[in-house]
Amino acid sequence: MAKAKKLVRTRAKSSQRGKAITKPALKKAAKSLTPIDRMQAAYQAAIEEWIAAIKQEEALASVNHTIADIDKWEGAHFTEDKIRSKVQDLKKRYEDALREKYFGF
Repeated sequence: MAKAKKLVRTRAKSSQRGKAITKPALKKAAKSLTPIDRMQAAYQAAIEEWIAAIKQEEALASVNHTIADIDKWEGAHFTEDKIRSKVQDLKKRYEDALREKYFGF
């Protein structure tokens, strides 16, 4: 969602031309995002979340393990797997929306 907020702020800045960005300006910019823009931003945010989960799992896999550490490592793997599934779902939705937009199917 950080990328979506960044995109909204960028659009709000361009419409405000150097003025302070107000909440109404941010809301107006958020409404100007197309559904495909929102899908892309959600997909990108999910990828960032997935990368963080992979790094967490990697960090836990790179130490000498005790029983508690192994449990944390396994938990990190399950978290990574859950987020990967979320990324794949968002990717499919985004790709389907692009196919619909550009190819009509």
